[in-house]
Amino acid sequence: MSIQPFIVVIPARMTSSRLPGKPLIAIAGRPLIAHVIARARESAAERVIVASEDQRVLDVALQSGAEARLTDADLPSGTDRIAAVAREEAWTDDTCVVNLQGDEPLTPGRLLSDVANVLQDYPGADMATLSVPIRSESDLNDPNQVKLVTDAGGRALYFSRAPIPWDRDAHRAGKPSDLTLARRHLGLYAYRAGFLRRLTAEPPAALERMEQLEQLRALAMGAWIQVGIADITVPQGVDTPEDVDRLERLMAATGLA
Repeated sequence: MSIQPFIVVIPARMTSSRLPGKPLIAIAGRPLIAHVIARARESAAERVIVASEDQRVLDVALQSGAEARLTDADLPSGTDRIAAVAREEAWTDDTCVVNLQGDEPLTPGRLLSDVANVLQDYPGADMATLSVPIRSESDLNDPNQVKLVTDAGGRALYFSRAPIPWDRDAHRAGKPSDLTLARRHLGLYAYRAGFLRRLTAEPPAALERMEQLEQLRALAMGAWIQVGIADITVPQGVDTPEDVDRLERLMAATGLA
């Protein structure tokens, strides 16, 4: 089955609470957002659009080969920023919109095509996302790495910054957790534009506010989020100043710098 057309939108906010000015932080000599755009342009997307409240970010986006859309600074989440672009563009309900977080410069472009394919393969799903296996106890316990659990068919049950699933018996015995079912969420989604409009018409859910995870609003609505498993390891994105040094080393090692 050939992949249906899709559009990538990259929300990029300058006022990150953990790392202010994040989209323009220099990594390997280029702004972070420029690296993210480069990955998006490796995908099969028809268009790549950066949505930001800051003209400086949009200027870099245009210089890096993406389209740029100025969005309201008061929008509370990246999902709301993408929905604002969808309204401006008047996309049809069936338009496939892929959300690539603006702090994920090492997400390969083909994964954006993969997540669009997951949504295509499940016509009843409202949105789709991807995950990768967690291999270490430290990653499981890292609150900057979002974990998820699904049902047997791959439908998302919950996302959390806490270590889930919790291996109760191993914890009680002071042993390492069984990581067989542990999965890290990747910061990209595919939405149908019609669902995106419904999602952002709802106020932030209580669990969303508590965990600071936008996808929990969709689950609170009873949405079907289908989760695919990526077949490659993707390093986590940029959340802290320490991550900047880590990513510079990784980019130099992989030739992406």
